[in-house]
Amino acid sequence: MLLALGIFTFSIIKAQDAEATGRVLFENGGSPNTEIMLKDTPTKTTTDKNGNYTVKNLVPGNYKLLIKAKGYEDIEQEISVEKVHTIIPDILLLRNSNKIDEVVITGVSKETLIKENPVAIISISAKQIEKTVATNIISALVKSAPGLNVVETGPNVSKPFIRGLGYNRVLTLYDGVRQEGQQWGDEHGIEVAPYIVERAEVIKGPASLMYGSDALAGVVSLFPYLPTQDDGIVHGKITSEFQGNNSLIGNGMQLGYKKDSFIAAFNGSYRMAKNYKNPMDGRVYNTNFEEKNLSFLLGRKTNTSFSKINFTLYDNLQGIPDGSRDPKTGKFTYQVGEGDDDDIEKRPTVSEKDLNSYGLSPLHQRIQHYRLYAQHSQQLGKGDLDIQLALQQNIRREYNHPTVPSQAGMDVRLNTLNYGVRYNFPKFSSVEISTGINGMVQNNKNKSATDFPIPDYDLSEGGAYVYGKWKYNRLNINGGVRYDIRNIHWDNFYVQTNPVTQFEEHITQASSGADLRFPSYKKTFGGLSASIGSTFQLTNQISLKANIGRSYRAPNITEIGSNGLDPGAHVIYKGNRDFNPEFSLQEDLGISTRFKDFSADVSLFNNNIQNYIYLSLLVDGQGNALVDAQGNKTYQYQQASAQLYGMEAWLSLHPEKWKGFNLETSLSLIYGFNRDKMFKDKGNNGEYLPLISPLKLSSNISQKILTGSKSISSITPTAEVEFSAAQNRYLGLNDTETATLDYTLFNVGTSFAINYSENHSAVLQFQVNNLFDRGYQSHLSRLKYLGNIYNMGRNISLKLVVPF
Repeated sequence: MLLALGIFTFSIIKAQDAEATGRVLFENGGSPNTEIMLKDTPTKTTTDKNGNYTVKNLVPGNYKLLIKAKGYEDIEQEISVEKVHTIIPDILLLRNSNKIDEVVITGVSKETLIKENPVAIISISAKQIEKTVATNIISALVKSAPGLNVVETGPNVSKPFIRGLGYNRVLTLYDGVRQEGQQWGDEHGIEVAPYIVERAEVIKGPASLMYGSDALAGVVSLFPYLPTQDDGIVHGKITSEFQGNNSLIGNGMQLGYKKDSFIAAFNGSYRMAKNYKNPMDGRVYNTNFEEKNLSFLLGRKTNTSFSKINFTLYDNLQGIPDGSRDPKTGKFTYQVGEGDDDDIEKRPTVSEKDLNSYGLSPLHQRIQHYRLYAQHSQQLGKGDLDIQLALQQNIRREYNHPTVPSQAGMDVRLNTLNYGVRYNFPKFSSVEISTGINGMVQNNKNKSATDFPIPDYDLSEGGAYVYGKWKYNRLNINGGVRYDIRNIHWDNFYVQTNPVTQFEEHITQASSGADLRFPSYKKTFGGLSASIGSTFQLTNQISLKANIGRSYRAPNITEIGSNGLDPGAHVIYKGNRDFNPEFSLQEDLGISTRFKDFSADVSLFNNNIQNYIYLSLLVDGQGNALVDAQGNKTYQYQQASAQLYGMEAWLSLHPEKWKGFNLETSLSLIYGFNRDKMFKDKGNNGEYLPLISPLKLSSNISQKILTGSKSISSITPTAEVEFSAAQNRYLGLNDTETATLDYTLFNVGTSFAINYSENHSAVLQFQVNNLFDRGYQSHLSRLKYLGNIYNMGRNISLKLVVPF
């Protein structure tokens, strides 16, 4: 009897010697302190710096594992402990934008908590991007970033505007490399495919301190997928979507592999769409597109270093809408003649077959963007060094000759070399200091074209900066200073009429009958940027922020050198060779709160700009716009002082006791004024700046419902209301802009979490945008001024994301 009792007691003790080990991985490669708990038991532990954990003294059986980390979604997972040592498969935690410790890396020296940064920054996760239905990546980000707007030329051309400023005042980064294409044009979008972007960050306000010219208004930073699961197995995701309005078909694949220090990733996508439609215009001719993307990454990551090399290819075929219509029927027409042979009012109408087609018309643009870059980070003692080198080539062809469809009207090739070196000094007595240099070298060349809006040119620039952070208890002070130099020059650029084709062509030297389109030019611009800001942690949940920043921007090539037709924009540009750099001085105040049940942000800003550059319509002696035979208007760039001010507010309700519920509301308001004395008190006749978004209010409500089913684990219905107020403060001088009516859009949708394996679940998103098929015009839509075209009507879409 005693022997039997002893054996029984010994077996219980041995049973409790069982243990389970595993590893937690983090979206975007973070490594926060993580709690590991077994539900309904007192057992808990934490992960080490590599995400590994061990749970000891277990009795074999089934348990519910609960994993919690600040800034990430909680995860529950059933585990089975059946032997002395059980290995639990890797678990990936996803970022949660409602948690208090959001981390960003854009525009600062190292990873920095949003709540400790005085600049208004928004972090947009992969989950937020995936659940958004949009036709390009910039339009997708707008849904999650109040204060970020887009100037659109159809569904696939969106230019980011931050707080009323855009074009070369907003810098777009891809994986830390500044995006360099022909971004000066209205119809020139961002050459980044949506499926390649894993997450994004938006800086709202001056960011020239870290990046130099072109970050005067802010930064949109896009990050590609980077493998994090170190198990020697290929992981990734497949994205497939269909949008009913323009029959958009999109498919993308991410593949990633990580084993020990080796990393590899591949991304490919393909999208095509027909012309979009709305209840006012029917199908809008020449808004269809076809887009291809490829990227490949190789890397090596150790405890002290991280090296990677990445190649990307982007190829986009895009229609060029001009809005021409039959004066009697209002139907869209297309160009068949050249120059004086083209009578706009007698153009033939577009057939229903061509309107409802994936095939592009002879009048379209093709944009190719190639990028090869290498980055290396190395820990040096307690400091670290970052080095970056990138090569980019952007080729843009715009075809606008119906009689010779293969002849490009504009054909420009831009080569760019980007470089950057940064050293983060060891932290000393709560002080962190970074210093660095970065810049670029560019060459632009007109190829076989007939229109020459800009000359061939060479550009070189560089800047050096020092940035520091000091933290004392609940007070954070950040600031720095930078100086930039940009040199730009070009030689005499001659144009003559080809006697055979009757098109203009570029010639290398003067000859009889030649036109000196761009006289030689050489100038060096320089500017000082600086900022100082503070964040005070009033409590663990409330941060008070204040920042003042001075930013610099050198004039871009079209502002100083343009002299010709941009066929895609249907605008004749005239530059000004005597321009000075722009300088902005912006003050920001903000409050940020993160509680268990709700989160909220409020930001106020005031921005004064010296030498603000803007377009002004040229008119004749009778006040009539100067136009060519095709109705293209002529604009010339001017300079004046300007002021912009406004605010953004954001509220998210996510009660801890109301699991799965979320209500988000955002508000943005911007005022923009031309402070030239000649426009004082002139209102719409010159005092208001162009392309200023009206007041916008957006609300989104969702409820995640756990089903208890093994196949469909959750269903999340959503409803959204988007309100855009009327814009009556517009640049009406010379009919540059017109008033825009208010509108309200309703969107509804449902997402399904579909479990297709033990550790993976797919997300199926059903969405209806513009539910009631409202006919409306965005104030920032350029198509409003090309035939009075309306925005997209009802769009029913289906999107499937399958991780593996």
